Amino acid sequence: MPRSPAAKTTVASVAPKPKPRRGRARRSKTATAAGPAITPPAPYITRRVPPYNLLDEAGVDRIEQHADAILSEFGIEIRGDDESLALFQQAGAKRRGVRLTFEPGLVKHLVQRSAPAEFTHRARNPARSVKLGGAHVALAPAYGPPFVRDLEGGRRYGGIEDFRNFIKLAYLHPAIHYSGGTVCEPCDVPVNKRHLDMVYAHMRCSDKPFLGSVTTAERARESIELCRILFGADFVDANCVILGNINVNSPLVYDGEVTRVIRAYAEAGQGVVVSPFILGGAMGPVTPAASIAQAHAEAMVGVALTQLARPGAPVIYGNFLTTMSLRSGAPTFGQPESVLAYMAVGQLGRRIGIPFRCGGAFTSSKVGDAQAAQESAQSLLPALLAGAHFVLHAAGWLEGGLVMGYEKFVQDADRCAMLVKVLAGLSLDDADFALDAYRETAHGEHFLGAAHTLRNYAGLFESATADSRSYEQWLEQGESTDEQRAHQLWKTQLANYQPPPIDASTDEALQEYIKRTKASRDDRWY
Repeated sequence: MPRSPAAKTTVASVAPKPKPRRGRARRSKTATAAGPAITPPAPYITRRVPPYNLLDEAGVDRIEQHADAILSEFGIEIRGDDESLALFQQAGAKRRGVRLTFEPGLVKHLVQRSAPAEFTHRARNPARSVKLGGAHVALAPAYGPPFVRDLEGGRRYGGIEDFRNFIKLAYLHPAIHYSGGTVCEPCDVPVNKRHLDMVYAHMRCSDKPFLGSVTTAERARESIELCRILFGADFVDANCVILGNINVNSPLVYDGEVTRVIRAYAEAGQGVVVSPFILGGAMGPVTPAASIAQAHAEAMVGVALTQLARPGAPVIYGNFLTTMSLRSGAPTFGQPESVLAYMAVGQLGRRIGIPFRCGGAFTSSKVGDAQAAQESAQSLLPALLAGAHFVLHAAGWLEGGLVMGYEKFVQDADRCAMLVKVLAGLSLDDADFALDAYRETAHGEHFLGAAHTLRNYAGLFESATADSRSYEQWLEQGESTDEQRAHQLWKTQLANYQPPPIDASTDEALQEYIKRTKASRDDRWY
C-alpha cells in the first residue's frame, strides 16, 4: 500500500532509549506481501480534515445536563469495591451503600482538573509510538471474539496460533497502528494463564503498541509487570506503555472487578479506555439522545476514577453505543442512530478535552460480504468524521463481535488505508496543480507519459483487494471475489512475515516470568 501524505510530515514522539537489557528494538523492515507493497508506516494519523459537529453548543449543553440529572438522581453503583466507593466519597460524592450520586458538575470537575488532553503510548520500537488526542488518531484491530473464521477452516474457536497470526497481520499493515489486545480468545490456553501468553505474543510478534488483560485486577497487574521487564520499571512508571480497555456493566453499574482493574492500570500510570456498552432498548433507553446521555454519565465516572487513583493518568473517554433489533434481540450495526450518536459523542469528548474512542468496522454479517462492507463502512467512517482519536475494532470484526475473520481483517485494513489518506486532507501545493504537466502535454493528448504523472503515480491509493481489471482479465484469472483475494493475501503475508528483533536477555526474562507465574497456580478453564 502506498504511503499517505501524512507519513511525510507526521513525526511521532520518540521514547528515551531504555537500557539494552530491556529490549529496545531496532527498526525493522516490514515484510512485503502480494499486491501493492506494504511500506514503513506512519506510526499514527495526524488528521487535517476537521471533525464534524452535529450539534450546536446548546445541544451539547442539553446532553450534559441530562447526564448530570442521571448522576444526581439515579447515580452509579459500584458493586464489590469499597476502596473505589471511598475514593469517590472523599471527592464529594454522596454514598448510600454501593450507590453513588453526584452533584451536577462534580464528575466533570474531577476529570478536567488532571486528565491529560493528549498522551503518547510508547511502543518498544520508539519509531512506532502513538500519540493520542488533539489531531492525532490511531486504529486498532477487533477485540474479544471467541471464534475465528477463514475461507478454508470455517468458523471455529480461536487458539493461541490464531492469536499470534492476527498480531502478525496487524504488524504488517501500515494503516493498523496497534497490534491490538485480545484479538481473539486463545481458547486452547487455560483462562487464568492465557493473558500471559497474549501479552508476550504482542511483545514478541510485533513492536507496535498493545493492550493488556482486563479480566481481573491480578491479570492486569501481571500484564504491567511484563511491561516492566520489557521497558524497565522506571520507564514504565514515567510513561504509558500499555492500555486496558474496560466496559461498564450498563445500565449504571460498575462491577468491582472492573473498578479494581481501572485502578490497577491508573495507579501504575498506564492508560485506561472507559467504554459503556449500550444497546439501545436493552442496556439503555431506545432513543439515541437518552442512550448518549447515559453513556456520557457512565464513562465520566470511570474516567474520574482514574484521576482519583492517580492524577494525570492517561485515559480515553470511550463508548460502545449501537442499536438492536427488538424483533430478535440481536445487535445491529451501521444504523443511522449510531452514526448520529458518534457525532454527538465526539463533541462531548472535545468539550471534556481528553482523547475519545468510538466506532469500528462493525457488522452483524457472518462473512466478508456486501452486508459486512456496508455496515463496516457506515460504522468506521462516521467515527473518524466525528473526530475519534482511538478506534478499536477497526479490522476483523464479524458476527456482532463473536468472530475474528482473517479475510475480513485484510478487507478492513485495506479500508483503513483508504481512510488514512482521507484524513490526511487535500494537498494544494504548487506541484499538485501540475502546470508543468500541461506545458508538456499538447491539447487533446493524455498525461500517461508526463513526468508529473510518473513522479506522483505511486502516491495514489491502490486497493490491495479490489479488482479493477477488465471483465475478460477477471474471467481469465478465475472470477475471484474480494473475499477470495483477501484470503490469498493474508496467507501470503503470513508466509513472508519476519518478527521484529528483540534483545535476547529481555526475551529470556519475559519467558522466565511467564513460566514462574504459570507454575504458581493450577489451570482453570472457566
